[in-house]
Amino acid sequence: MPRNRILLVDDDDRMRRVLALYLESEGYEVTVAASGTAALEQLAGARPQFVLADLRMPGMDGIELLERVQASWPGMPVAILTAHGDIPEAVAATRAGAADFLTKPPDRQRLLECIRRHADGSAGEPSSELERVMATRNPALQAQLVTAARVARTDAAVLITGASGSGKEVLARAIHRASSRAAQPFVAINCGAMPAELLESELFGHRRGAFTGAHSDHQGLFRAAQHGTVFLDEIGDMRPELQVKLLRVLQERQVRPVGETQTVPVDVRVISATHRDLPARIAGGEFREDLYYRLNVVGLHLPALAERREDIPALVHVKLAALAAAGAPRRTYSAEAMELLVAAAWPGNVRQLFNVVEQNVALAPGRVIGAALVRQSLGGQPGALPPLHQARSEFVRNYLRQLLQLAGGNVSRAARLAGRNRTDFYKLLHRHGIDAGGSREPDADTQTFP
Repeated sequence: MPRNRILLVDDDDRMRRVLALYLESEGYEVTVAASGTAALEQLAGARPQFVLADLRMPGMDGIELLERVQASWPGMPVAILTAHGDIPEAVAATRAGAADFLTKPPDRQRLLECIRRHADGSAGEPSSELERVMATRNPALQAQLVTAARVARTDAAVLITGASGSGKEVLARAIHRASSRAAQPFVAINCGAMPAELLESELFGHRRGAFTGAHSDHQGLFRAAQHGTVFLDEIGDMRPELQVKLLRVLQERQVRPVGETQTVPVDVRVISATHRDLPARIAGGEFREDLYYRLNVVGLHLPALAERREDIPALVHVKLAALAAAGAPRRTYSAEAMELLVAAAWPGNVRQLFNVVEQNVALAPGRVIGAALVRQSLGGQPGALPPLHQARSEFVRNYLRQLLQLAGGNVSRAARLAGRNRTDFYKLLHRHGIDAGGSREPDADTQTFP
């Protein structure tokens, strides 16, 4: 049996110990938490495939925990345990999205069947391929990768949003490689890089003589990707007249090459991406709403690099390793140089970071890349590198905001995540101009941790 990880949440010490021992005897790795608050704090580190939570707990009950888990970790299966197995509670748990509802003490066979049915070894974690290419410790992005791993096993259309250079095509290729279509073609095209007439021909093909310059038949990218994946980059820039034709192809799973009268069946998975705000473009009449819903069966969002600075050292090492594998000299960064990379603004996101690393490797006179070379690489890019004290302050400010977001606005919980006492944490918030007064949850926190 694969050693799936389970997060067990129960304020009853005896029940928690008994269930943990039993599940461990069945080959599971069990992380325990005595409250909903503690469970949320452990989720990112434990990365379970399954959550088993008591319904009635002080402070945050099982239903609220279920809702918070679903908000931060979409698709994570959560089963609810209760000693009060009445119908209204079962209905409430089911409506909230619980994977199952078990009475305490649970029947052992039913408990195992529930876990095996929902925790299949990958339901709560990204695939190794997704984890490798994205190299992230950021909780928000980790949650997106969990969703990506689940959708990769289906044929559902995926829409990836995020700023230019944030890694949308990298993620699309990783989803393809983690899918059942991995052995088939992955075909990418930038929908904003060519006129609508030419793009139609590139996507759907054309017949010889269909237009001036069509000297031979062209099958088009949809047919070239048969049984594989088509990646439509910058879909938000597609002209409205072509959006209508793409919508028909997605609905009918058939293409009609330019100049032909007959349609041709196609079997492809569609992943699209954009840096545009598509709902705003829909409101402005620039993008079709029906096409948006066809493309956005599952939506994924990649944060800008400035929102995940904790990932910069890992991304740098990934790029250094890739360059070394391609024959470039092996290089490493000095501590000061890495500090500069972490502090930089990165308007060009991961693409810009990798460009700087490649440039540094090519120009470094020795094995260690120093701060002077990093400053030189960043200095020619307007606004790329603020003063160091300002960059540090902005980094801390973003870090504090992310902690508060992860803690659901609860200052005491955020302080624990930061490893600081609450008084010091309030001082940090005040120093960096962050007002958390409107998002505090003192009652729930006080009941759980007096």
